[in-house]
Amino acid sequence: MTGAVPVLKLEAISVRFGGIAALSGVDFALNQGELLGLIGPNGAGKTTLLRTVIGVVRPTEGRVFLQGRDVTPLGVDRRARQGIALTHQIVKPFRGMSVLDNVVFAAGHAKTGSVLRALTSHSRAAETARARELLALVGIEAYAQSSPNALPLGALKRLEVARALATDPKILLLDEPLAGLNHIEAERLADTFQRLNAGGVTMVLIEHNLGQVARICPRVVVLDNGHKIGEGPTRDMLSDPAVIAAYVGKEVVDA
Repeated sequence: MTGAVPVLKLEAISVRFGGIAALSGVDFALNQGELLGLIGPNGAGKTTLLRTVIGVVRPTEGRVFLQGRDVTPLGVDRRARQGIALTHQIVKPFRGMSVLDNVVFAAGHAKTGSVLRALTSHSRAAETARARELLALVGIEAYAQSSPNALPLGALKRLEVARALATDPKILLLDEPLAGLNHIEAERLADTFQRLNAGGVTMVLIEHNLGQVARICPRVVVLDNGHKIGEGPTRDMLSDPAVIAAYVGKEVVDA
């Protein structure tokens, strides 16, 4: 990997909303094939940073590079076409479609760039086959013909991941995907992320469940009050005094 161009590089990212500094000079690089944790206490700036990566938020200062290309001027749609996908903490599938069609639509929209063309394409055989593969990959193939309204929260989270994967992203950004899940569900979904990563999916994971982060993420970036306060091997960071102080003195490795 020495000398390889990072798949994602953030260079001195600062974001201000009026007089409030949400991010200040944050930088890090994400290498191909990594599963990187992005952690920090509430209000640290983690979600703002992900929204800056996908283009919802424009940095006041700094630049975003995707595979060496400066994508800072690009909007959300163009960045998505360049290969950045985000799963949301609050899952919002198309509830008038089946689980399978939700994923088929995502795959079709990724190819056409048009909602209408994605819905009315005469042949969706390739997208349907791919959607079935993805539902199996994330473990919810049994729900293929079900309405999302019938799915438990854990399955809805997996549907969100399948929809994101249907766009064939270069980077998958996960915004607190374990939130709201019980211990067993959280562990199983974390196992799924680890398996997807082993299969070649490059990921950034925002998560407050630090036990699971420590288990599946070899490396983390730590934010606090909009500043990067640490970066390195996960176990080292979770025992770092500055990181522990950011989490109000708790033994964060047991969180």
